[in-house]
Amino acid sequence: MVEPPKSSGEPLIADPSGPESVVDVLTVDDQPVFRDLARLVLRTTQGFRSVGEVSSGEEALEIIDEVNPQLVLIDVRMPGMGGIEAARRISHAHPEALIVLISIEDPDELPSTAQDSGATALVRKQDFGPTMLRDLWARYGA
Repeated sequence: MVEPPKSSGEPLIADPSGPESVVDVLTVDDQPVFRDLARLVLRTTQGFRSVGEVSSGEEALEIIDEVNPQLVLIDVRMPGMGGIEAARRISHAHPEALIVLISIEDPDELPSTAQDSGATALVRKQDFGPTMLRDLWARYGA
């Protein structure tokens, strides 16, 4: 079920997955500005690293097996295959991956198909940052 993560307001430890673990992240968004932001957040948040950035659902499906991410950040609305369909396909092929839909829209404004996409959570782009990333992994990650 897709739901926004709840933040306790208290900072989490810098590396939520342990001192030696790194969470591999694939970013899927057609907007270069958000991909740039995600790259910066991942570079500056200990315990996370980017293993790829693509601008479409189709591209995500092409590289998912190669990059084998633990976390997939995927925009809901993209030309071609949208994020909801891409999330559905990725979650079917890679059920171990944590899929997070990202959108400028509030959760109640999204299509009802978002609930059945296989994504675990929805994050508004306006709220995305290091604390949100750590909170997501602490709450939903392996």
